[in-house]
Amino acid sequence: MTLETIRGMLGWCIVMDVVILWIWLLFFLFAHEMMYRWHVRWFKMSVETFDAIHYSGMAALKIGMIVLHLVPYLALRIAG
Repeated sequence: MTLETIRGMLGWCIVMDVVILWIWLLFFLFAHEMMYRWHVRWFKMSVETFDAIHYSGMAALKIGMIVLHLVPYLALRIAG
């Protein structure tokens, strides 16, 4: 595998991560009630807990995206 292939793969991983994050955010903003009703069928939780779980999940996805995809991509871009 060449460095160009790895850079391309990391670049596409970043794009897919951002798309997933935006879809999640849009569902959370515009379909909040539907998502909440769907989840409380299986798990008993308050709206505040539901919001905290999703906010934490989005934060974890962003941190993972930065640490696992963006930083290696930038390092490979800088290295050559």
